[in-house]
This record gives sequence, C-alpha cells and structure tokens, in this order.
Amino acid sequence: QVELVESGGGSVQAGGSLRLSCAASGDTVSRYCMAWFRQAPGKEREGVASISNGGFSIFYIRAVRGRFTISQDSAKNTLYLQMNSLKSEDTALYYCAAAPRGDCPPSGPPSQYQYNYWGQGTQVTVSS
Repeated sequence: QVELVESGGGSVQAGGSLRLSCAASGDTVSRYCMAWFRQAPGKEREGVASISNGGFSIFYIRAVRGRFTISQDSAKNTLYLQMNSLKSEDTALYYCAAAPRGDCPPSGPPSQYQYNYWGQGTQVTVSS
C-alpha cells in the first residue's frame, strides 16, 4: 500500500510559480495512476490533473491547461505539479492521490471517487 506526502505549498503573488511534490513510500509510483486535486474553502474537491502509470496519458482540466504541468520521477518515487502563472482562484489545499494500475480511471477530469490513496494536503495561497 502506497503512502503519499505532499510538500511545496506556500504563499505567492498572482503570476508567480510553485512546484508541489508528492513523495511516495511503501510502493513505487509506476504501479499507480496518480492525480492532483484541490479543495478551496466551501467548495468540493476538484481534480486538476492526472497521469497514467508510466506517464503515457496526461489530462488537465481547462482551468489549468497551459499553466500547470504534472510529472513523475520514478527514480525519486515522486509526483510533481509545476504551477506557473498562478491566479487567486488557484488558492486551495492541494492533494495528491493514487489508484492501483489495475483500477486506473479512464482519461478525463479526475474524480475523487476513482482514487484510493491520499496525502494530507499542502496549502497554496495566491494573492492578487
């Protein structure tokens, strides 16, 4: 069973960048499809980006396409989310999540119900 720990959140001004990391332990990320989610106060958890095991299929929601990049480093057993041109509406608690490769969701907006393992979250605050 994989365990996930996010880091890299912080406070930035609009237009700035952050790189989130999700370190995995207990298993290798290459055995999982993974995704980043975010949840703003008073809102539902929203899938932001997903990557299939092996990285062959990547999906972004429209709101972040062209600004965010999801990637994984198998050697470091870590998932990343590079966030550029940040906007105030990107402010949220960001989570990484994993689904075993046998249960990988189809391509499309990630749903929290499709992922079995979760980190504790890292806060991103963007001020305008």
